[in-house]
Amino acid sequence: MNFDTASPVHPTSRGIPVPTAKMKEGSGSLGPSAAVCPTKAIRIVSDSEVQFDYGKCLQCGLCTESSDGKLRDSGFIYTFALSREELKVTYVSGRMEKVSGLPNPLTPNQEQFRTLTKKRGFLYREVAAAGNNTVESELNASFNSVFDSEREGVRCVASPKHADAIVFSGPVGERMAGPLETAWDVMSEPKALIACGTEAVSGGLYPMGKLPKEPDLYISGDPPRPDVILQGFRLLMGRFSFRFQEELHKILENEK
Repeated sequence: MNFDTASPVHPTSRGIPVPTAKMKEGSGSLGPSAAVCPTKAIRIVSDSEVQFDYGKCLQCGLCTESSDGKLRDSGFIYTFALSREELKVTYVSGRMEKVSGLPNPLTPNQEQFRTLTKKRGFLYREVAAAGNNTVESELNASFNSVFDSEREGVRCVASPKHADAIVFSGPVGERMAGPLETAWDVMSEPKALIACGTEAVSGGLYPMGKLPKEPDLYISGDPPRPDVILQGFRLLMGRFSFRFQEELHKILENEK
């Protein structure tokens, strides 16, 4: 797979929900869609303003089915970011608000990790923190001959002592918070914590458990596709230039 030419929009995937022209015409509330959302990813602020937390979105399509044509499945699958706030988007009268006020894209720890891994890749230890094993299935698929994550120098190792990063899935149940923190503590600096899957980003259907620190990379989706996971890894390593809100805004504007 050629990751340099891959598109963030996939023709056969639902992707995240976005407003349609009906929403721009002010044709009513998204109350039914907000009510049916399993993770409460939609928050209605007023008749004209609605906020979507794509870090909570399962990309299940229930909200679009209940929207009376005000929402559509976009096919936009690159729901990953270096900061949690970037996955929260506000629409006013169906139009995405101008991207502004986002934090600096790189923290000092992310910069150090990027310096370490940009050329050589990184090793990670995966921690299944009370998830449903779908993320693990997609991570397994990322090593097949189509996606070939080892081509990027990204490999999974058996011990966190040998790893540069922790990739965790699930909402971090009470009994997995300790093992996750232990795995994090035994790693040497610089290191990265990667939340993989909607449950790891926000808890999904469940309360979010305790984390050792704020993740350095958030990859939403239930579960995210192997190519989405690897593009997120490439973003963290500095091999891929991408900002979620900027790319989403560009795609929505080009569709007019």
